[in-house]
Amino acid sequence: EPLSDPRVQQFLATKHVVVLATVRPDGGPMARAMWFVHGADDLAMISVAATPKVEHLRRDPRVCVVAETGTTSDIRNVTVLGRAMFLGDSPERRGLVGRFHAKYAPALERLWRGRAMPPDRVMFRIVPERVLSHGLGDS
Repeated sequence: EPLSDPRVQQFLATKHVVVLATVRPDGGPMARAMWFVHGADDLAMISVAATPKVEHLRRDPRVCVVAETGTTSDIRNVTVLGRAMFLGDSPERRGLVGRFHAKYAPALERLWRGRAMPPDRVMFRIVPERVLSHGLGDS
């Protein structure tokens, strides 16, 4: 199903944190909770550049992102399998920074000590190759 599916978009709009899994050098997974913004075509995330997850993405861009909620009888989730693409400074990236501020205000501005993305951060898009969902209802 496409990321643009209204059920997927509505579910992601309720989430503040997703789990990003990257591929370690030994081939194993590493999962980390991440802030994100989503659109009809991709997800965007920001990280400190000097982290293992960013090193993993530079070496192997394959990722799995999971958003979930529920109880033992009502599990709902969206899983995005795709590839990470780093974004350099551009109007697109600046627009996404604004969306991050809108979603995570005022915490992000305090964390960054302002509105500008710090130079030690990188932004990347997750371009889906496959999107799976469970429990979101019928189309």
